[in-house]
Amino acid sequence: MLRELKTFIAVTRHGTFAAAGMHIGLTQSAVSAQIRQLEQALGVPLFDRTGRQATLNAAGLRALPLAREILETFNRMAVPVDANEYRGELKVGAITTAQTGLLPQALVRLRQAAPTVECKLVPGVSLELLSRVDAGELDSAIIIRPPFDLPKELHVQVLRKEPFALIVPHTLAGDDPLQLLATQPHVRYDRASFGGRLVSRFLKEHKLDVQVALELDELEAIVKMVECGLGVSLIPQAGLWLERSPNVRIIPLGSRTFYREIILLSRYSQRHLPVPQLFTRCLFADANL
Repeated sequence: MLRELKTFIAVTRHGTFAAAGMHIGLTQSAVSAQIRQLEQALGVPLFDRTGRQATLNAAGLRALPLAREILETFNRMAVPVDANEYRGELKVGAITTAQTGLLPQALVRLRQAAPTVECKLVPGVSLELLSRVDAGELDSAIIIRPPFDLPKELHVQVLRKEPFALIVPHTLAGDDPLQLLATQPHVRYDRASFGGRLVSRFLKEHKLDVQVALELDELEAIVKMVECGLGVSLIPQAGLWLERSPNVRIIPLGSRTFYREIILLSRYSQRHLPVPQLFTRCLFADANL
């Protein structure tokens, strides 16, 4: 009956039998058959079927949290007691700064704790990685917290908060961040990215109409552009550029400081599986977390 419970949860998440089938690799008729078997076993219908939509009825609403609890309990039964019992593949997505910051030591610890686990690192931007975790293509991902509510099936753990600051060419005079933003060309953190949206909100709140010289989503490249004198930029204090002493001045925002949150994202149904759970422990073993 575990298979039927997984299918039931997929239907509640995707809204139709056809959409659920696409995400879990079943035909619509196979999904329908599994839901019918589950309803027969429970003795109650779980959905109000209107057209193509499958809407939970009162019994379905009661059953959903219990179904999740049953699956999570089952997953916890498989936790190994010995390192050699950890098997399989772990697919982790990560934004660029996490690949060179949070991940290396965590992956060393994972390798030491579970040498037979094969880890695959998938690079990407936050929105892409979020979608891939949501679709079940990744076990977890380290991303920037999005500026919108996440689906309730996704589990969030905050890893760190990174303050934004204004960086300017070393030869540029002045220490008022708002004045510099208003008068200097701006190397803009891509406004389509989650971090860039935080910058857009800051500029809007302070009624700043900046002159954009360039827009991009790579922090190291942004710092290089500022070093070369292309303009100033609002970016988080994160990444390898902080380690190499770049030829820029970092101007704090003081009371106006805002932050991006770096989170570990996973599916609730996966977070108690042995290997993802071990990876989470290795990640949080860092003294800075």
